[in-house]
Amino acid sequence: MIAHDGERPVALTCGEPAGIGPEIAARAWDRLKGRLPFFWIGDPAHLPRGVPLREIADPAEAASHCATALPVLPHPFPAPNRPGRPAPDNAAAVIEVIARAVKLAMSGAAAAVCTAPINKKALKDGAGFAYPGHTEYLAHLGGVDRVVMMLACPGLKVVPVTIHIPLAEVPGALTAALLRDTIRITARAMARDFATPGARIAVAGLNPHAGEGGAIGREEIELIGPVLDGLRDEGLAILGPLSADTMFHDAARARYDVAVAMYHDQALIPVKTIDFAGGVNVTLGLPFVRTSPDHGTAFDIAGRGLADPTSLIAALRMARDMARARAA
Repeated sequence: MIAHDGERPVALTCGEPAGIGPEIAARAWDRLKGRLPFFWIGDPAHLPRGVPLREIADPAEAASHCATALPVLPHPFPAPNRPGRPAPDNAAAVIEVIARAVKLAMSGAAAAVCTAPINKKALKDGAGFAYPGHTEYLAHLGGVDRVVMMLACPGLKVVPVTIHIPLAEVPGALTAALLRDTIRITARAMARDFATPGARIAVAGLNPHAGEGGAIGREEIELIGPVLDGLRDEGLAILGPLSADTMFHDAARARYDVAVAMYHDQALIPVKTIDFAGGVNVTLGLPFVRTSPDHGTAFDIAGRGLADPTSLIAALRMARDMARARAA
């Protein structure tokens, strides 16, 4: 089905041009064409040769061109694209493209933001990027203090409470306030962005067998359980704390709409097992919709024609669907 010309397009950032971002953008357009209006923000010279493209001056032009060419909102970069070799001179422009996409989404010109992968070290070395990653910078641009990362595929939506920290630091980082805020943001996002009011939220324990009544740890009794009881009193549909090793098989997933895990691998292993290529990274709690493919810049294969656009296509589709849910 060809997209309606009146539908607002998704803004796709270029990400790190020396990575696979430009080629998966071109491949995503080739597979989607007019079925999903989106436009790419970046330097047209960084796209693979031979890709049909149409430079646009306004996002509103994207829908009428996307069936025949990749709509491109030009953003000049100072250095050429060298696959696998990030240029320090391009770092500031990568950051500018992210800010430009957010501005377009905040103004309503774009339906959502989908971000291609960045390389944090390249941005720090080349432009003094002061944020740990995409998510924190997007929170800054959106003017919010706390956001939540969700990993999603058709069979599972899961949110880690703690993310990129050593496993040994998880128990200390896991506070009642952090857990409570994460679940509340998740519940609001399920209603607003996924059209699931009253979502059933399954919460994993921290320890094996969810602590087994205190025999294998007391966090479930002393911290997690009381937080969940308080949230139930607020009207949230909470299951748990559950043993993480029995909550991700098919029958278990049928009992809930979204899962909340205590740490990174507890959340990401099931998603990547269920749908390794099609997982999507979603940032909840922003004043605009943001999705991203669930992979990095892949410098080792950049420019070799090997990059798989499946996750980016899933991220673009989810961005469109979330934007439609918010609009409704």
